[in-house]
Parts: sequence; C-alpha cells; structure tokens
Amino acid sequence: MTYDVAVIGGGASGMACAVRLLQGNKNLKICVIDAGERLGKKLAATGNGQGNISNLDMDASHYHGVNIALADKIACSRKFDVTGLFDCLFTADDRGRIYPSGRQASALCDGLISKLKGKCEIMLATRVTEIGQGFKLELSDGKSLAAKFVVVCTGGKAQKQFKTDGSAYSLVTKLGHTLTPLYPSLVQLKTDTKYIKTLKGIRTECTVTALSGGAVIGESRGDVIFTDYGVSGNAIFELSSYVVDVQGVELSLEFLPDFDKEVIIKNLAERKSAGTPVSELLSGTLHNQIGRAIIARAQSQDEKQIVHTLKNFKLPVLGTLGFDYAQVTKGGVKTEEITDCLESKIVKNLFFAGEILDVDGDCGGFNLQWAFTSGMTAADEILKRL
Repeated sequence: MTYDVAVIGGGASGMACAVRLLQGNKNLKICVIDAGERLGKKLAATGNGQGNISNLDMDASHYHGVNIALADKIACSRKFDVTGLFDCLFTADDRGRIYPSGRQASALCDGLISKLKGKCEIMLATRVTEIGQGFKLELSDGKSLAAKFVVVCTGGKAQKQFKTDGSAYSLVTKLGHTLTPLYPSLVQLKTDTKYIKTLKGIRTECTVTALSGGAVIGESRGDVIFTDYGVSGNAIFELSSYVVDVQGVELSLEFLPDFDKEVIIKNLAERKSAGTPVSELLSGTLHNQIGRAIIARAQSQDEKQIVHTLKNFKLPVLGTLGFDYAQVTKGGVKTEEITDCLESKIVKNLFFAGEILDVDGDCGGFNLQWAFTSGMTAADEILKRL
C-alpha cells in the first residue's frame, strides 16, 4: 500500500498534522501510525487532565533551544486559532493559560480522533522500525508500506508510559540527522535536603530564583512542594527548563514574596518583645514547620538574620527525577538540519513536528502550542506540493 502521507506518531502534533491535511484535501490517502493503543494519550492527560493547550502570552521568551526564531515563527507569530482544530469553546485563566471551557483534555483528544476516524487509516500498537529508501516504512508487525511524504511526530524521551521512550530517535539518526543533548524538563528537582527534612509534603507559595555562578538564569513564582528528594510544584516545573542543562545551579527560595523585609522584621520584633519563643516567631505567618526550619537555619535570634534567611533560602540542585517523571524533553533533532517549513534538509519530503525537535517550552500550554502549530505547518507545506 502506498499513501500520500504517513504520519509517524499519533500525539498532539501528529493528529494536528493529519487533521490539517484532511481539511486541505479530504481525498488524500493518509495513515497515522502510533505505538500506543489509543491516539493522543499524552494530550488527554495534559494540564492535569484539564487540557491547557495554549497561552495568551505567546512570546518567544517562553521557548528553549538553539533556534528560538523558529519557535517564534511557528508558535508565536502565527498564533494558534483553536477553531482550526477544535469545535468547542475555550477560556483563559488569570495566568493566560487557555483551556476548553469544559476543562476536559480527553474531550479534545476525542474531537481530533473523530476528525480522523473513517477518513484515514489509523494503525495502533504499531511501531515504525525503519524508514527505508523511497519512504518504505517497515513496521513492528512485520508489514511494510510506502508513502510520498513522511512526517515524524514521535515525541521525545519523556513519560515512557505514553510510548515515548526515545527509541524513535534512531529512525532519523539512521537517515543522517543528529540530536542535541537530551534532558528531562518540566520535572521535579533533586536538591540538598539538609534543611528541608522536616518539610516533606508541605506546599507553600514562593518566588524561586535559579542561580549559576551567582548570576540569575531563571525565576518563577508559584507552588513549591517539599519532598524527600528535594522540591516539586508549579514553580519548580516552570524553572526546571532553565536549569536541567546547567551545572552548579542553586535555587533561592523567597518565602512571603508579597511582604517587604521591613514589615516582617517589625512583626518579629513585636512578637519577640511580647515573649514569643524564637522558634515560634514565624508561626501563623508561615506554616509552623517552615518557620521553624528557617529560624533553625538562620542560627540567630536576630530578626534581620532570620528574615534574610527567609528571603534567601538556598538549595543546591543535585539533579532531576529523570525522564519518567518529566513532562517534556529538552533537546532533539537539530533545527539547523530542517527548513522553516520543518522539512529535512537531508532527506527531501521528510518532515518533523512536535517534541522530537530541539524546541521545548515553559509550563502553561507552550509545548502544546508548538505541537499543534508545528504539525499544521508541516501539513500546509505538504498540501502545497500535493
């Protein structure tokens, strides 16, 4: 069987690509090949199952990789019009994160699948083991097929439960493409736990600054959750993109970011003069355990020293929890090897979309924005040629 287009990978970018192709030409012969037992399983879990698919603040500063201009052109300058892929209504929260009004990611996934079922061939629980000459694709079930165009949307190495274990990279490295170093991103961070052993399971809001050699390399504000290995929470996930590929990083946690130092110092002095034990000076102002940990670390009864520690609670980063816990992969196929239309410069009519490329985004819908628009960009170029 020969297809017009073979889409390898049925995640967000693969489904967006296939839907866009059919919207442009319903008579195309398309196959979507996915290693999972259902299309879009990772999409169905995004945003804690609520479907955070994009963001109002679509700026290139939210993307990482060697070629930020490519992300700007595809994901930012061409802002994603959700009506192009989905039929439901969308809303944005106070942080600009865009969700379906029903807050159900699985419904978005079902909507894309419904646009594909019966209109293209969907091959599930099937891996492409080799892309041969003339785009002959060898499959894990022993069968083969041919295609005029191939779009590789196999994802990265994060969250192998979605069949994205990194094994698909070999498909394109065998064709001459090269990879940048790969790192887990949007992931929990391992840190020195000397001063946080008593805080396991406690959640608080902080401003977290990442420092390397004393220089600021990233900053985020949000929830921080203390664990037996280090720290988790939204602020940590957002910051991880900036630190996973840097050595010698130190996190500086600022507790009570909405309060000036002078206000806290005055409050501590008043409580101390009223006879409050030093160990309890932050009780009620912070979680009791956090307050005691700060005061114990300050090793001082002086209010200024306590507040200095409260505003500069340092934790050296020792690593991450790895790809199994990461939401995305940082790094991938070198973008120098592809065109602005996401076609390979090495193999004609071979395209890429989504996480397999060296483009990753911050938390907040930026990675799905990239997935959808990169899939649509590849489809648009193929439609021009067909």
